[in-house]
Amino acid sequence: MTDDIVVLGSGYAGTGAVKRLEREIDGEADITWISDVDHHLVLHESHRIIRKPDVRDQITFDCEELKAPSTRFVNARVEALDTDERTVDLADGSTVDYDYVLVAFGSRTAFFGIDGLREHSLTLKSLQDALDIHDAVTDAAAEATKEDPAQVVVGGAGLSGIQSAGEIAEFRDLHRAPIDIHLVEGLDNVFPNNDPVVQAKLAKLLDDKDVNVMTGEFIGEVDEETVYVQDERSHRVHTEQDFTTNDERVFAIGDAALIDQPGEENPAPPTAQAAWQAAEVAGVNLARAARGEPLETWTHEDKGTLVSVGDEAVAHNVIGAREVVDTFGGPAAEMLKKTVAARWIKDVAGYGAAAKAFPDM
Repeated sequence: MTDDIVVLGSGYAGTGAVKRLEREIDGEADITWISDVDHHLVLHESHRIIRKPDVRDQITFDCEELKAPSTRFVNARVEALDTDERTVDLADGSTVDYDYVLVAFGSRTAFFGIDGLREHSLTLKSLQDALDIHDAVTDAAAEATKEDPAQVVVGGAGLSGIQSAGEIAEFRDLHRAPIDIHLVEGLDNVFPNNDPVVQAKLAKLLDDKDVNVMTGEFIGEVDEETVYVQDERSHRVHTEQDFTTNDERVFAIGDAALIDQPGEENPAPPTAQAAWQAAEVAGVNLARAARGEPLETWTHEDKGTLVSVGDEAVAHNVIGAREVVDTFGGPAAEMLKKTVAARWIKDVAGYGAAAKAFPDM
């Protein structure tokens, strides 16, 4: 009897795992791919949409077109996983049976219990989120004046916060819009817990873009008109290095998972880079599980960090052909970031899609 393998989620982890699983399984099992959206979004480039909504056409790919003909795609929201019955329960009341399932959902925004934050803020986790931010910034700029500029507050100076602030600054400059941009970070530096050299370079780029960086400050409360700054959480699934959970038929990767790493107290980071790497091994392991073969283990390899601030970029600890290259910016960093984004698009959608997207990355 043919096994049913189900993959949940169409982010980096889910999409990458489906593509690898299709190559590995060669008709030996039936694959069902389930996602609450009908597309794969290159999320680490979604901030580009804030400035230029048309970029969505270069970084969004229809799941029906990405999958193999033999893979069944279901556009539905998952409500529950019944591990006793081995079913995935969907929001429309239907169920999908599985022999093995990979949970590869993306992360959810943490609101940290801050009063009013959920009701009066925008997030950046989806295509619609990016379009909503573009519309909100556009509307705010239209209602503002030079004497009374729009006030845009970005919470958190991690990768998403820095890149979003940079794109809003590019939008402001492109349209000569009266906008003040504030980037609020509770810890003492932008890009917290990273190398001081890259932190300094990013802080300089943000300053050059006229972004008001407020470090050591916390958002304490938000209402319809004001963000109050003051001084001063997770539903992820724990997995082993082979992505197995406490149920041998349930695997998990990506932002949905806390994946053990050898000799380390911390799990693998919830980054796009880690999801890409893990997806390759997860696809193999799903096929191995269906065949009754031993599973492979995965160890995250940090290949460096790339951060854009508008049209500028910073690269840090990037693994080159022969050595690790320390922090640098300028055209070389910008080109490298474009290349990495295009490489992922090539892997899931082909060379043509990568070439089309390259100029907008």
